[in-house]
Formats: sequence, structure tokens, C-alpha cells
Amino acid sequence: MAEKVAILGAGSWGLAIAGLLHGNDHSVTLWEFNRTDYDLLLQHRTHPDKLPGCHLSDDIGITNDIDEAVKGCSLLVLAVPSQYLRSALERLGSPHPDIMGVVNLAKGIETGSLKRMSQVVSDVLDFPADKIATISGPSHAEEVTLDLPTAVVAAGTGAELVRRLQSVFSNSSFRVYESSDLIGVELGGSLKNIIAIAVGIAAGLGMGDNTLGALITRGLAEIGRLGATMSAEPLTFSGLSGVGDLVTTCASKHSRNRYVGDQIGRGKTLDDILAGMSMVAEGVQTTRSGRELARLHQVEMPITEAVYQVLFENKPPSDAVGELMGRQLKSEIWR
Repeated sequence: MAEKVAILGAGSWGLAIAGLLHGNDHSVTLWEFNRTDYDLLLQHRTHPDKLPGCHLSDDIGITNDIDEAVKGCSLLVLAVPSQYLRSALERLGSPHPDIMGVVNLAKGIETGSLKRMSQVVSDVLDFPADKIATISGPSHAEEVTLDLPTAVVAAGTGAELVRRLQSVFSNSSFRVYESSDLIGVELGGSLKNIIAIAVGIAAGLGMGDNTLGALITRGLAEIGRLGATMSAEPLTFSGLSGVGDLVTTCASKHSRNRYVGDQIGRGKTLDDILAGMSMVAEGVQTTRSGRELARLHQVEMPITEAVYQVLFENKPPSDAVGELMGRQLKSEIWR
């Protein structure tokens, strides 16, 4: 059954999902906050700085008015970067009774509150928990818009909404699995960006595949330790939003988070790197919130701590690597 979908956020992921859902015969309206970007999209139906090669169909609505975007929609899709999601949702006016489900696509943890994105949605919108879900997994927008085979996971406490999302999003090149582990899926999708920055730093320093393999594996271990403490299902981190997204983000040429790390490893400052980027690297702020979560739950996350010190305390990357390698020896499997 065709849905009337509102997508908040016209970054690369919002653009790709707009094209995907339109191709699945749903009615799509896309909201862009920035007036300059909105004017460009409205005039040219594309944004080369955000998603080169993606051209929006004339049937896809584009608006700068958030209430116009969500009016009458049955499904609200959130493609706003994690640190801006709360402020975007607070722009919504009167209640929207037609909305039957809210699905978040952002991968991050809100700084300050340390809340996952589904929790932010619950804070701002008066929606029951079973009407809120997250879609996550190894899914670079650049490849989705090319119809390259992609698999993701939809997670939520409401089985009816999750199965509905499977039907709405899936097609011959985009496959959606279901999960009830919302905590694990959101943590895996968020924290892997920290590890991607670490891998990028190692690459920028000229280190090799051995280092990449070690960082990915030990990164997954510390994500799993935190997840277990926060009541996530351990097997989730072996799935698409865990090891799948982690490996893809750490290895991909499309990864903004790996790019940030690579440039740090080559000697550039974080401020200069971010100033030169047109898109958000979620892992930068997630490093702050991930570190705070680790301290709050008393979970040892040495790679996260090292990335934090490099990004925000000006620790030389080579010193951070030395300290990681010089830590006390221990068993591979530990809590």
C-alpha cells in the first residue's frame, strides 16, 4: 500500500531515501532547512555537493516549511544529523494525527543528554514507543542511489511498525531485515563512527592492514561491552548495524568519518577539516557522547578514549597509538 512520506533533512541520506521511496511508488515530500540548499534543490532537483548524480523526480515535493512537509503524511522519516534532530522536531507545530510511524535514520548519540535518537524523538513528540523505529546498517547514500544491492535492519519495540517499514523500504536492490533490539541497533550504528575515525587516523599515519584489522576487531569488542551494559542483545553487534556497518564505514572511500581521521593522521587540525566539509561527520560529536556513556556505565573503551584525546585534547596521534599498544596485557575476551 502506498504511503504518504515526509522526509526531514535533505542531506545525502535524505536525498537517497527520497529517491528510493519514490521508486517504491510512495508519495514523498522532502524538507530542507537551509534556504540556499532548498532553492538549489527546487531549481535543479539535485545537489552536487551532497549527493552527486542524484536527480530528484519532479513528483517528489520539496519544501522549506516543515509543517507543510508533514501535513497529511502517514510516515515521518528523520534524516537530520543527530545533533540537530531535537531542534528540527521542535519546529513542528500542532499535532499530526495522520502520522502512524516515525523512523529515524541518523546515527549518533545526543551530546549532553546522552540519548539515542529514538529517545530524542520520544522526548519531543507525543508518540508511543511502538510507533518509533530506527533503520541502520551498511548503507552509503552514494551506492543506494545507484541501486547497488544494500541490506539494512529496521529496529523497534513495535513489531507492526517494523514489518511495515520492511514493506515500505524494500525492493530488488534494498533489503530490510527486522529487529526488536532498538538499543543495540542504535548503539552499533552510532559508535562505529568513532572506530572509523580511529581507522582513518591510522591510515593517515601510514599504518597498514594489520592495524585496520586490529582496530575494527577491538573496536567491535568495546562497542559490545558498552551495549551489554546498556541492555542490548549481544548478537546484534554481529549483525548489519554492528560488524556490517563497522567494516563498511572503516573501509569505505565514501566514509566521512574515516576521512576526518585520515586528515588528522596527516597533520591537519579538526577545525580545518570540518570547515572544508559540506556534510556532517557524525563520529566527531559521537566521540564526545560515547566517551561520556563509557564513563557513566564504567565500561573501558580505550579506542574511544584515544580518539577523544586526539580530537579534543590535541594529543599527537602517534602518541595515542603508542599508548594503546602499551596497555596492560590481558585476555582477548573480557568484560
